[in-house]
Amino acid sequence: MNILRYSISVSIVLILALLYPIDGYQSTGIKRLKRLEKTLDSTLVERYLKPGSFKKNDEVNLWLCEDTQPVDSLMVVDKEFQAKMRRLFPNSSGYGIAVMDITNINNPKYAQLNENSGFQPGSVGKIAVATAFFNELRNLCPEDWSVRQRLMKNKIVQSGNWGLYDHHTIPVVDLEKDKLVKRTVVFNDQFSLYEWLDHMLSVSNNGAASIVWREALLMHVFGDAYFTLTQEEADAYFNKADKSELTDIAINLVNQPLRNLGITHDEWRLGSFFTNGPDQYLGSKGGSIGTPKGLMKFMVQLEQGCVIDEVSSLEIKKLLYMTDRRIRYAYSPQLDNAAVYFKSGSLYSCDKSKSTPCGKYMGNRYNYMNSIITVEHEDGTNYVVCLMSNILSKNSAGDHMYLASAIDKTIRSINITSNDSQEVTIENSDNN
Repeated sequence: MNILRYSISVSIVLILALLYPIDGYQSTGIKRLKRLEKTLDSTLVERYLKPGSFKKNDEVNLWLCEDTQPVDSLMVVDKEFQAKMRRLFPNSSGYGIAVMDITNINNPKYAQLNENSGFQPGSVGKIAVATAFFNELRNLCPEDWSVRQRLMKNKIVQSGNWGLYDHHTIPVVDLEKDKLVKRTVVFNDQFSLYEWLDHMLSVSNNGAASIVWREALLMHVFGDAYFTLTQEEADAYFNKADKSELTDIAINLVNQPLRNLGITHDEWRLGSFFTNGPDQYLGSKGGSIGTPKGLMKFMVQLEQGCVIDEVSSLEIKKLLYMTDRRIRYAYSPQLDNAAVYFKSGSLYSCDKSKSTPCGKYMGNRYNYMNSIITVEHEDGTNYVVCLMSNILSKNSAGDHMYLASAIDKTIRSINITSNDSQEVTIENSDNN
């Protein structure tokens, strides 16, 4: 039984922020960006956008491309940094975290706590779907990013059964009427590949995740024929395909890119689609799990440009850039002026027979909250955090926000002290 879809007592709450740099409409065709760009001067936008939300498309960069040394050699604990991070978690049970300070890219600092503990990854697994999609896209067009981008912008695909059912809404924009409607995905919905990607990573729509996974699968099966593949041809293929074989192909397709990055089966895997619509075509296999170590391996290699290739890594990072209201970990006021690249997921369940408190984000049966984030401050302080938790009967949304503030203050104080020491050293040297 798939815990993500069938547990009656569970409530799944996923990230609601809108992503991608606001000036990205021309290159992507994502209509909500055009509408957002038109309303930048309005008080409606100003009251929830943070100063760090206004990076332009060409201002989003990868930080570790010039030195792509093996990720294991970067993820070596710095004892002093480790001690400072550990003080923020007096009760370590139920938490798993990996932190890397890349402010000084020539001397990154790394800390970890329960880094190999497995958690239900929830919505964070959608990053694995995006990675599989870009991997298959690269296989179609290995030499020319512009061809890949045109395909994402111009190819329109229909939801069909794959997008059903999910209570999370998507933004449906009519540019001619300057109208925005937020509603759930329906069978006849048609969007470009770029927009389905955006729906998956921005409002974390489960149906969009299944559709993006489906399109990666079709690219894999049809190869160059995918460029002209019609909806009728795709539907005919799924109706005739062997369910067991198709399941094996789909699960391998979404997990193999992680293995190529050195992320093991027990560090991060995805075992099922995010909606029950695809059940008539394929099944689940192997379960889903995530660990802070596995997620950190991904995030570091994203900054190295090693996730598929450099252009794909940069595009995934742009899709994770927050340009709307911030929630959970990213809601910390300490991060208001910073650019943040963020994905979050929550999965909690209440047992009414227990006397312990239970509510939204504070399940007493299980209470998973996952946050992965890259933070870039204007003063040059940059770092990556992969935080996973299962703390029963505690508001994990607020918990992650408070931890975000504490982690940010600690890292910034370290770098301020380091910079001051460097200045003193230079002054002393001049005096000599």
